[in-house]
Amino acid sequence: MTLLSVNLNAVAMLRNRRDIGWPSVTGIARLVLEAGADGITVHPRPDERHIRKSDVHKLASMLKADFPNAEFNVEGYPTKDFLLLVEETLPDQVTFVPDDPGQSTSDHGWDIDENAAFLKTSIARMKAKNLRVALFVDDDPTVPPDAWEVDADRVELYTGPYVANLGNPVGAQHLRRLAMTARAAHAAGLKVNAGHDLNLASLPEFLGAVENVAEVSIGHAITSDALLMGFPEAVRRYKKLLS
Repeated sequence: MTLLSVNLNAVAMLRNRRDIGWPSVTGIARLVLEAGADGITVHPRPDERHIRKSDVHKLASMLKADFPNAEFNVEGYPTKDFLLLVEETLPDQVTFVPDDPGQSTSDHGWDIDENAAFLKTSIARMKAKNLRVALFVDDDPTVPPDAWEVDADRVELYTGPYVANLGNPVGAQHLRRLAMTARAAHAAGLKVNAGHDLNLASLPEFLGAVENVAEVSIGHAITSDALLMGFPEAVRRYKKLLS
């Protein structure tokens, strides 16, 4: 079964529009976990335009105290500040994403070969804290062996281009490449996560084509669905598809 990790960045962005403290990031985390989500994902950026460092600390404390079996995944570019935050909060998984600080959202995977020394050093630092490390990658089957070489545990498939072209030949081509990339990852001994714009419409086809996906991280789509049906019902619908 593929696990569901709910990304709370969109909730934090809404919260940050007013200086009144709600919607509560930890409150929504509690809500989705009680509804059946398997974990929580956050992607703190340097300008704290959505998730703040304080959110990461509060979520880490809440999950350890009240949801010890839920997974906490923290995404980000491995700057010194980011690595320190991860070491302070000790999530279950850290996902390295090659974002420029000014990007509105992630839009490409790592060139691992070009950044091998940097990534290997950063991954070793996380492994010293017994943390699982995933690398955000494009739909390119030549990349997973490079992820294995720098000692990553998983790759996260960037699914944005596939979802953006859902139902047309370009989308079908991306889906084939995602499946090939997943197979290459499994052959290299890596587990496979996936994320970015996956939704209720695209998940069935994606999971039918891409085998043995360990986890999907979904934020924008599930938050949009929650505006119509509420977070608990949105979580239940995603969990039904994933199971």
